[in-house]
Amino acid sequence: MLETSARLLRLLGLLQGRRDWSGPQLADRLGVSARTVRADVERLRGLGYPVHATPGASGGYRLGAGAALPPLLLDDEEAVAVAVGLRTAATGGVSGIDETSLRALAKLEQVLPSRLRHRVGAMQSYVQPVSSGGPAVDAGLLATIAAACRDREGLRLDYTGHDGVASARAVQPHRLVHTGRRWYLVAWDTGRDDWRTFRVDRIRLRTPGGPRFVPREPPEGGFAAHVARGVAATLWDYRARVRVHAPADVVAARVPPTAWLVEAVDEHRCVVEAGADSPHRLAVYLGALDLDFEVLDAPELRAATRRLADRYGRA
Repeated sequence: MLETSARLLRLLGLLQGRRDWSGPQLADRLGVSARTVRADVERLRGLGYPVHATPGASGGYRLGAGAALPPLLLDDEEAVAVAVGLRTAATGGVSGIDETSLRALAKLEQVLPSRLRHRVGAMQSYVQPVSSGGPAVDAGLLATIAAACRDREGLRLDYTGHDGVASARAVQPHRLVHTGRRWYLVAWDTGRDDWRTFRVDRIRLRTPGGPRFVPREPPEGGFAAHVARGVAATLWDYRARVRVHAPADVVAARVPPTAWLVEAVDEHRCVVEAGADSPHRLAVYLGALDLDFEVLDAPELRAATRRLADRYGRA
């Protein structure tokens, strides 16, 4: 009986870890016959787990969604990852889930074996999170917008721009993007007939929502790149393009994430859309890269670079 119970737990763990399994695959992983697999699947069904079976040569087994949350079987690394994720969520920029995350974390820690409890405890005791500095976003609002993206349902919303002016919008939501400080919605604005990026903390949804829509091809570079371009364009007073004589991945590791845009030219060079408060400040930042670069289209930056070079030469 003990052996059967242990095998059922292994079977449940396999079904939770991958969407589809064939009977022979499960039999091989469990070291039993296909007949035993069928019997164990029936036992799981008797315990309330909705295991779906598809007959035929291409058929197999799949664990469906039930009316209640089933026990999750996690390996050591998965358990630690979930615990760290819950702790991070409790100190993140989404309001309304901090207490819920801590309750879930407390439940998880109660059932963790001692060796894992020590690892999670070390993470909590000796890792100090830094506040993102961004505004908190309501968890319910995020869930509603994500569901609209999934179901391809339009949204009607009131939006307050960075200038403080409010406007009514009708949009087709496609993706939520998180930059680490803020949440953004990328949507097709039907009134502007173009892609627009909305900070979620400035959105107030109207009811009812809009009609269903057919998803569009993403903007150039994808949704995350579209947000990065928008954030970079509004973050600095002065911007310029420079060609850096280094691979794109090397440069990307040295520039502010989402603030400067890096595009590979070839395996040895890249073009950077860089920004700062002034041409002088940008010249300083570019010098700090410690890489050769060429100013492409900004005479003010060329002049500032020459002045800075002369000053360094005199020093």
